[in-house]
Amino acid sequence: MPIDLEIVSPERLLLSRPVDLVVIPASEGDIGVLPQHGPMIVTLRGGTIRVYDGRTVTDELFVAGGFAEITPERCTVLANEVVPLAEVSRTEAERRLAAAEAAFAAADKADLPAQEAALEAQQSARAMQQAAGAA
Repeated sequence: MPIDLEIVSPERLLLSRPVDLVVIPASEGDIGVLPQHGPMIVTLRGGTIRVYDGRTVTDELFVAGGFAEITPERCTVLANEVVPLAEVSRTEAERRLAAAEAAFAAADKADLPAQEAALEAQQSARAMQQAAGAA
């Protein structure tokens, strides 16, 4: 009995099909979602989503952040940005990391939300660099 997976970005629906397992990069750590998983909503960090049919990874997608809603029957990923792993660019990751580091350095130290956003952007860019090396 598979679980229904949907991966949605602001631009489009990227994937919608039953799968045996999906591993998502939650803020707390990677979460494996199987059928009958307990309900939860989690924030996503930059990282790789792995989709399994049986024991085989059929899809790998880089996600730059967002949310996932998990129910016993479905996993819906609402991503800020999703890119197939094969299309992840190391050059783009390095550009994003430099911009995030500059934003952090320029942020008002009393503006904690701005600092946190810059740190999240740095983490996402580093995850993108790692994903580009794995692709």
